[in-house]
Amino acid sequence: MFDSDKLPLCIGFIMDGNRRFAKERGESTLQGHQAGEQKFREVLEWSKEIGIQHVVLYAFSTENWMREKTEVAYLMELFKTLLESILHEIHDRKVRIKIIGRRTDFNSELQSLIEKLELVSAQYVEQTVWVALSYGGRAELVAACNQAISMGVPVNEVTLSQYLWTAGMPDPDVIIRTGGDMRLSNFLPWQSVYSELFFTDTYWPAFTKDEFTRIVAQYGDRQRRRGK
Repeated sequence: MFDSDKLPLCIGFIMDGNRRFAKERGESTLQGHQAGEQKFREVLEWSKEIGIQHVVLYAFSTENWMREKTEVAYLMELFKTLLESILHEIHDRKVRIKIIGRRTDFNSELQSLIEKLELVSAQYVEQTVWVALSYGGRAELVAACNQAISMGVPVNEVTLSQYLWTAGMPDPDVIIRTGGDMRLSNFLPWQSVYSELFFTDTYWPAFTKDEFTRIVAQYGDRQRRRGK
């Protein structure tokens, strides 16, 4: 369906609009997040089907901790259930899972689950799924700088990249934001400097395979000069 030479190596998703999707349907915020979790699974299937090697999903930001306690508690349980489900299915899915973000923000049970999932899935190389949990681009840069300094390493573009939470992840060729807003909201500021940006009014739970494939096709038609 797609020319492999024109496929993005890495796609990032800012999954926005769960709450507004639910509100317009007369549903609760929690139901909106449930619908968003289902879309998360669908997008992984679409991406693997067309051969995207790296997928980055912005699931929970460092700023999201400021939401109502009941919503945050629900999201923590949702993440736990999702990660447990992926762990159970990992040998069928055959994807590598990497969690990027400030892991110390999570309880010990969730931290252990993250470590186990990464360990068990490390054998799979066909596709890597990077899930940004308690992630913030500014926090990532500060942490990387502090780590480099503590190691006595001069800070430059090469060394800093090695200390980022996303070390080993290709810079995203494409970033897709659903929900209508046209901003990156602290998502991968270092890595996105030459990303092709696509914004859609569609809420994340309503995002369709047709819209996804149209965006991938549009990317293939763009010229990427990277300042040249």
